[in-house]
Amino acid sequence: MSELSGRWIKDQIIPYLSPALKNILFELKEEYYSILEEIRLRCGKPLILKLGNKDYTVDCRGRVIEDLKKGYQVNREDIYRTVASISDSSLYAFEEEIRRGFITVPGGYRVGLAGQIVMQGDEIKTITDFSGICFRVAREIKDCAKPLVPYIYSSGTILNTLIISPPRCGKTTILRDLARIFSTGVHRSHSVNVVVVDERSEIAGSFRGIPQLDVGPRTDVLDSCPKAAGMIMAIRALSPQLIITDEIGRREDVEAILECVNAGVSVISSIHARDLNELEKRPLFGELLRTGAFRIGVVISRREGPGTLEEIIRWD
Repeated sequence: MSELSGRWIKDQIIPYLSPALKNILFELKEEYYSILEEIRLRCGKPLILKLGNKDYTVDCRGRVIEDLKKGYQVNREDIYRTVASISDSSLYAFEEEIRRGFITVPGGYRVGLAGQIVMQGDEIKTITDFSGICFRVAREIKDCAKPLVPYIYSSGTILNTLIISPPRCGKTTILRDLARIFSTGVHRSHSVNVVVVDERSEIAGSFRGIPQLDVGPRTDVLDSCPKAAGMIMAIRALSPQLIITDEIGRREDVEAILECVNAGVSVISSIHARDLNELEKRPLFGELLRTGAFRIGVVISRREGPGTLEEIIRWD
């Protein structure tokens, strides 16, 4: 996959950091931002940058080094000032997002939060006393999914497709591009109404309900909506021809997918697994595959970088 501009990423992320971190990371070369996947802040621990497959730290002069012991040590003020910045100094306004463990900021970047979990009965009420922050870089790589289209799109029909991969292999980026491609139209024809059920705000990267990433002109997004509920809502109210969602994993997700298929709506989704053999060992998904709901399986890895196509599976 090609990379986003280092300058673009730098300009999007740096403003949210504490003053001390801004001064350090402002000196970082743009070439590092081009391969940046995560920035991790942990109170009392070194600042960590995930560059490709490796973790690095940065010293007080902005030099990238491998020895974590020599990196800048994140302090409580860094955490406090950064949280205040990403929440616009109003944690109350982001209460629902915080309850789910993250805040999405303009540009579609998801900021994960760690700290003291406050429970209300059996449910998480909020997070307080923040101790960790993770900035995940949202990669919008147009046409990265184009090689998959001939397998998924056949004789004017979008085949129900399951993308199979371990974490951090680019499946969300591929789902986003598939939404854009089918919403825009394959070869400038056969455009369809798409609904993205974006439970974790990762596919469209919505900020205050508005997608920050390009998911196409005929795409509606149900942001922060549980997958199963969102799929049923979409069928009843939004007349989709294609529903796209990420990381199915519960029985209610499977039941909702079957309802979509029975309603004549195509589904493209993803699931965490290294390969088909691992997936088939899970009783719930072995059952799903045996129903014939999915016609195409796409196995991806990061063997040659995120989005490496390993196998196309056809279920007849």
